[in-house]
Amino acid sequence: MPRSIWSGAISFGLVNVPVKLYSAVSRKTVRFHQLHDADHVRIQQKRVCPADGEEVAYDNIVKGYEISPDQYVVIEPEELEALDPKKTRSIEIQEFVDLDEIDPIYFDHPYYLAPGTGASKPYRLLLQAMQETNKVAIARVVIRQKENLVAIRATGNVMTMATMVFHDEVISPDTLDELPDDDADASKREVEMAEQLIASLAADFEPEKYHDEYRERVLELIEAKAQGEEITIQAPEEPVQVPDLMAALEQSLAAAKGSGDGKAAPKRKRSTAAGGNGSKTAPKKKTSGGSRSKATSKK
Repeated sequence: MPRSIWSGAISFGLVNVPVKLYSAVSRKTVRFHQLHDADHVRIQQKRVCPADGEEVAYDNIVKGYEISPDQYVVIEPEELEALDPKKTRSIEIQEFVDLDEIDPIYFDHPYYLAPGTGASKPYRLLLQAMQETNKVAIARVVIRQKENLVAIRATGNVMTMATMVFHDEVISPDTLDELPDDDADASKREVEMAEQLIASLAADFEPEKYHDEYRERVLELIEAKAQGEEITIQAPEEPVQVPDLMAALEQSLAAAKGSGDGKAAPKRKRSTAAGGNGSKTAPKKKTSGGSRSKATSKK
């Protein structure tokens, strides 16, 4: 059962709608500890001053901002606290915009906003009004001493809130070294083939179809090694070289059409090597006796 991580109210003109904030995602990541290779004892990390080699107590550590090489401005905790945004329990709506005006690159972390005690009616009012107008609220809220820009929208019978990055935090694509050449325009035939390929692969988005295959393979590897199974690392597969772009489009379109006609489309092989994504696939073996220990991922 998820727990509320913040409570306050949406400030909508002179109307306040009490709400509770819940995280909308639960990250599933396989986490590893650092061990000594000789005895597999967990490594301890210590804060050591490189000048004298002595360990530094946490109470003797201060914050410093580097203004030039090895030159720092020390900032005291009280000085930072004086600059903290005003502590408030209000989500202050600034304006309402159309969702398609917001580039998804600005979205950061998603949350659910549930009605607070006795706030079902004003909550429903704002929810229904946003659904009818198809608008998204842009607001500001202070969470954990940090002011956040957020987007609130109606999703079914609940409101969701996503924290957003600020404009100056988004890197402009113009700063990238590799951009398409001006003279790299595709031919009309190539564009038509690409459009056909997109149309052949078009489908309704079903998020339950997608899952973290790498994490699953890592857990299989951990489980196999815990049972003492021998792990064989295979060499990575080399990508198939296609003679030209048109040939690649034609082959891809033919494969997509074959799949759409009920024929078995060629399956993409999974690499079992520790390649670019560091994945390893362990073959499952049946073992006699006790059951396998289950490897779990920490949230």
